[in-house]
Amino acid sequence: MPFDPANFRSRFPSLTLEVQGHHAAFFDGPGGSQVPLSVIDAQRDYYLSRNANTHGQFATSRAADETVDEARAASAAFLGAQGPETISFGQNMTTLNFALSRAVGRTLEPGDEVIVTDLEHDANVAPWLSLEERGVVVRSCPVRLEDCTLDMDAMRALIGPKTRHVAIGYASNAVGTVNDVHRVIGWAHAANATVSVDAVHFAPHALIDVTALSCDFLLCSAYKFFGPHVGLLYSRPGALDELPTDRVRPQDPSPPTRIETGTLNHAALAGVTAAIQTIANVGEGDSLRQRISTAFAEIYPYEHRLARRLWQGLADITDLTLYGPPVGDALRAPTIAFRIKDAAPEDVARRLGDEGLFVWDGDFYAVTLIEKLGLSDKGGVVRVGMAPYILMDEVDRLLAAIRKIAK
Repeated sequence: MPFDPANFRSRFPSLTLEVQGHHAAFFDGPGGSQVPLSVIDAQRDYYLSRNANTHGQFATSRAADETVDEARAASAAFLGAQGPETISFGQNMTTLNFALSRAVGRTLEPGDEVIVTDLEHDANVAPWLSLEERGVVVRSCPVRLEDCTLDMDAMRALIGPKTRHVAIGYASNAVGTVNDVHRVIGWAHAANATVSVDAVHFAPHALIDVTALSCDFLLCSAYKFFGPHVGLLYSRPGALDELPTDRVRPQDPSPPTRIETGTLNHAALAGVTAAIQTIANVGEGDSLRQRISTAFAEIYPYEHRLARRLWQGLADITDLTLYGPPVGDALRAPTIAFRIKDAAPEDVARRLGDEGLFVWDGDFYAVTLIEKLGLSDKGGVVRVGMAPYILMDEVDRLLAAIRKIAK
């Protein structure tokens, strides 16, 4: 059966919200998605029947253990990982990435190099820049400003005998560019460097296969794919085993708990499992991974149709500038950034918000990209994100409102 957005959106109670008589349209997904009732119920059920700390000799503690195990197994299926022992959890992606960078940094020497890019969310830059105090050299791959794609020739040239780690985003949270991470991982591994992938913005929109990707680490956030605020870290088998992580002495030193600090948010982990099941329920198959894979085979084309409709409509508006690669046949996140001449992005977002059209404005922590585009002191851009619960008529309504503002 083809993807049914009306059926999918019926699972999200927040989508009935109205603003000043306008039905709310949630184009704010890049900053965090809406949550289905099943996720809310899963967290409520945890507090009602499983609320305890782990590793105890009583029923609720054993149930809490099962909650954590289920979340690891579901997350492994979601990412195409080799098993649940490869999945670690944390407060959010940023906190996990700082923990990862500190651990990797302790294995580096002054003069060793780490590569980042100008396209990144700062959560995938600042943790690595912090290693400069250890004498580590951080280099950044530039962006081709005409279409906001990475300069792959420059990336190839940057990776050399001193490179020890490459941190690259799967997709830009600001302009939707999807990077050729497969190629970068190949170059890095040929130089005996490890690779971490920031998949926060890619994970909600397309299937991830960390096994095929052969990355050493991959991070994402459940609150971007219909879940609660939990960070996920995939570590290739063996990659985490010897890293000098921060942990208390009694903590299990083996993966995946090796990099987890303190007690996890068990109720939120119940929500992670439910969020992944929400995606899987769109698909078909005998296994959870098969259902997730077939679900994204429906979700990605649908979101792409929405994004193409918006891109083409915006491209026809005089004095409107679009940023990022065109929405076409190439792999791309359904996120569109634009500016209207002489209109501050904050004002545009406010006017749209007053009509129940929720969009973002600013730099979205992609500070280097917005600076390179010359927009840091101009309020950045307006950002619109697609999600499976958005309808085509909501896109048309957004286009009409933007045309009105542009006049």
